[in-house]
Amino acid sequence: MAGLNLQKRLAEESSDTRAHLDLLGRVLASVQLRRSARLRELLLYIGQRSLVDNCDQLHEQEIGCRVFGRPEGYDTSVDTIVRVNATELRKRVDAYFESEGLHESLIMEIPRGSYIPVFRPRSIDAQTTTEPQASPPVNGHISDSPDVNPADHPVAGDRPWMFPALIASGLIALALAGGCIALWFQNRASHQSLVEMQQSCYPWKYQPTLSAFWTDFFGTHPNADVVMSDAFFKLTQDLTKKPLTLNDYLSSNYTDQLFAQEKSPELSRVLHKVATWRSSNGNHLKLAQRIMALDPLGKSIHLYYARDYTPEQLERDNTILLGSRLTNPWVGLIDGRMNFIAKFDSNDITAFTNRTRTAGEQESYDRTGSFGYCVVAYLPNPSNDSKILIIEGTSVQATEAGGDFLLSEGRLSAFQKMLHVSRFPYFEVLLKTSELKSTPFTATIEAYRAYPNLH
Repeated sequence: MAGLNLQKRLAEESSDTRAHLDLLGRVLASVQLRRSARLRELLLYIGQRSLVDNCDQLHEQEIGCRVFGRPEGYDTSVDTIVRVNATELRKRVDAYFESEGLHESLIMEIPRGSYIPVFRPRSIDAQTTTEPQASPPVNGHISDSPDVNPADHPVAGDRPWMFPALIASGLIALALAGGCIALWFQNRASHQSLVEMQQSCYPWKYQPTLSAFWTDFFGTHPNADVVMSDAFFKLTQDLTKKPLTLNDYLSSNYTDQLFAQEKSPELSRVLHKVATWRSSNGNHLKLAQRIMALDPLGKSIHLYYARDYTPEQLERDNTILLGSRLTNPWVGLIDGRMNFIAKFDSNDITAFTNRTRTAGEQESYDRTGSFGYCVVAYLPNPSNDSKILIIEGTSVQATEAGGDFLLSEGRLSAFQKMLHVSRFPYFEVLLKTSELKSTPFTATIEAYRAYPNLH
């Protein structure tokens, strides 16, 4: 009987865990948390540790390190980020059950002073306690001993009880085995629920080639920066007919020097205003959004206009640069080290020059009316402390096609097979792309270079 009770209890626990995970998923997807990536990540982490890992106690420092990227051993008395976010999370969870989750039969709470979610029924009915039944009165008195059946007490030497006992032992063993199976299914169901949650947030981690590349790119650095092109930087060069460098761009008074000789003060003021605007091409913005989607919780990837970026960030963080040095002057720090160099004519990229041609390659890959080119370069930054990705096309469509190459499991997998590697080395790849608007992305590999010794 004990074994059967154990099996029943395990089945109930499995059912409860699944119900708790389902409720956790609904709270994570609720209006209250939909726009708060940091709080969603906090709830997902404490839910996983509680429901899947069966952890009954969570410390503030563990959450600070695992969720908020704080270093091991940081001082929680000074840095209160976990407590502040936990307080806000409690409010959001309570708000869910008072509005969107008003009809939930279960309620989840995060008690103050703890980071372990607690689940309880929404309303607790009064429990009727059943008192033990006394033996019926005999001749007006309550019997102090149970009824005795002589058949239950065989005479000495007769042991018919052994066979039922063996059967009972076998049933208990079967029940315990069934309990182990139930536990296995419980853990499997819990793991599957967690996997489904993670897959919905990070689908690329479950595609082997994308996972291999982007996991290596992000590495151990806490931050990756997407640096947008600056459309008005190119417009300024077009208007003044003067090429500008990154040093010019970073100078606080370069626009004053550019427009000081304008005869019309009004025109000078307009040009100065245009040169300081922050804007990027719509295609580059779409590409940036797709890259940002690699980190839907907004923990690691950050978006910057080129004008707002700094040399310190380039040295410290992993960086993704969109566009050429005409529109994104930060590319100018790197492209001198590259094999495929953009060639300009009238402030537009007309071709890519191949500095070290190998058999079957061209010296120059020239843009035509129907086709353009894009170079995707994966290289260490100048100080070798972090990594840089450059996506530089002869047009905005070509640049977007280069980004699609990096975000496509099929295309990146084909390139990995060409390299014959399990881990991506640093590389440059020259892609031939369609230049026709409103056509699907095409990107065929024309040439590439791999730099395994740079790792």
